[in-house]
Amino acid sequence: MPRRAVLAPTVSVPTVPGPTALAALALAAAIALPQAAQAERVTSRDDFLSLVEQRQLTRMGISLQVMPDGRIGGRAFGREVRGSWEWRSGWFCRTLGWGDRQWPLDCQLVERSGDRLTFTSGKGAGDKATLRLR
Repeated sequence: MPRRAVLAPTVSVPTVPGPTALAALALAAAIALPQAAQAERVTSRDDFLSLVEQRQLTRMGISLQVMPDGRIGGRAFGREVRGSWEWRSGWFCRTLGWGDRQWPLDCQLVERSGDRLTFTSGKGAGDKATLRLR
């Protein structure tokens, strides 16, 4: 009986970006994972503050605090994060800096699902970032 050759499947390994590129991508996404089912929109500054005041917004490598006085502070991947925010007509509008990078003003949709907030850039039309409330 003839033997059949068994061929192993080919596996391609993607190129992995460096740690700085990964950190920048994660931070940009975080302040811009898929939203959870049953999410409810946060529509007012008071409702938003009741969720974030005295709490941390976290995601792997990122820990942020949004203060009532309009400041954003924290750390992401070992670097300082700073920014400012305000509530405008139902949108969370923020500027952000991380290390040498600066992100301009962006107004974002905010949705809550349990202990998670999802921020969607471009007034809900852009990238999403989900952070846990702690």
